[in-house]
Amino acid sequence: MDETAPRLGADLPAPAPAPARAPAPPGSQGRGARIALFPEASFGSALNCVGIAQALRARGAEPVFICHDGFNGVFADYGFTEYALDTGGTPADRDGYWATFIARHQPHFRLSPLDQIETYVAPAWDAIIDTAEAAERPLEQLLDRLRPDAVVLDNVVMFPAIARSGIPWVRVVSCADTELPDADVPPYMSGLGHGERHLWSAFAARYTEALAPLHRRYNRFRESCGLAPLAAGQFLEASPALNLLLSPTSVRHRRRQPLDPERFCYLDGCVRAESPFVCPPFPRHADRPLVFVSFGSLGAVDVDLISRMLAVFARLPCRFLVNVGAYLDRYDQVPDNVAINGWFPQPSVVAEADLFIHHGGNNSFCEALYFGVPSLVMPFCWDGHDNAVRAEETGTGARLPRYDWREEDLAAAIGRLIADEALKARLTVAARHMQAADGAGVAAERILQAARSRATAGGQRFAGP
Repeated sequence: MDETAPRLGADLPAPAPAPARAPAPPGSQGRGARIALFPEASFGSALNCVGIAQALRARGAEPVFICHDGFNGVFADYGFTEYALDTGGTPADRDGYWATFIARHQPHFRLSPLDQIETYVAPAWDAIIDTAEAAERPLEQLLDRLRPDAVVLDNVVMFPAIARSGIPWVRVVSCADTELPDADVPPYMSGLGHGERHLWSAFAARYTEALAPLHRRYNRFRESCGLAPLAAGQFLEASPALNLLLSPTSVRHRRRQPLDPERFCYLDGCVRAESPFVCPPFPRHADRPLVFVSFGSLGAVDVDLISRMLAVFARLPCRFLVNVGAYLDRYDQVPDNVAINGWFPQPSVVAEADLFIHHGGNNSFCEALYFGVPSLVMPFCWDGHDNAVRAEETGTGARLPRYDWREEDLAAAIGRLIADEALKARLTVAARHMQAADGAGVAAERILQAARSRATAGGQRFAGP
């Protein structure tokens, strides 16, 4: 971790002034624009924002990152300036907090999405609200010092300091598009498909009821900061300037109320440029299909599940790359057709894979689609449930219960998806569309437009055309 990142807190000395703007290439569209990106404390959001920041940098802008504790160094590794948001040691911002949180709630991941509402979803929202409350003052101070031309918020909760700053802010919906409610879209986190519409209202009602005390608490916080309260079950409003959605065309829900294209922009994914990947040699099945397995940085805590899967992989005629996160030392018996590691340059690996087994995280799902790779989704929480059912509904992959499967079920699903030529053809078409769409580039262009709108109004000194 980078311990030299500037820090700011009410009880700490003020950090050094924001760095001088680097000169931009002649004619660059983002010349002189400082864009502050503020992703939530998850690698999905963080690395999605890296892709956007890379595109901003290529256009001559100066992207900088505001980061939670535990993420110092993540963005510096990609060459970006970081500002660590010091919230005075709030538990939800401490390094390792969310890994511990996930480990504590592991038994709840065996429950249905409906039964996870009270056991996992509500406690998660409670911690998220803690973070927003603790961040208010230091974030306000940091924005005042940085004076960015725009703020990019990739989160599920609003930080009032952003809305009150007067700086154009951009909302990034890096979760499934179910995050934005609509009468013809299944409830967020429900894992319900369009064929289960009769269950939608019951899920939505239970979700709203269970979260009501937390929602009242959050609205009181908003009102204390001068913001209007939000409707029941909502913790983040749409940006008046720009809202970016990752959801690709191939899996996007049709809405009864279409989103205004002036304010809502679909990106068809947003994949970062990553370091090249060279596949390690395998003693066995060296010329057979390559399967990549990753349940994200938090899902890797489930060592028992991954160990159970390794036992199945040992007897399949495939090569397997498995992301085990921080738990590498927990695996002492690894089959010779399996390679494990604590980290992989995921986009580069997915591009070489024949199948991607993942948890339904939206970045993972989008990357699989971007490279035309089928998904086997084994979800455990949040929008992973929604992406699992969507993969099945749209014929872009399959879902498998995370725990309730037999060895032959997992083996059959892997074999079927790898052998499905019609599926590969559909995914190839979807991948070409996504790659041509250049989601990261579109995001950068629209963000710079939002920044220019402020400069035009006289609110900032953005030098771009």
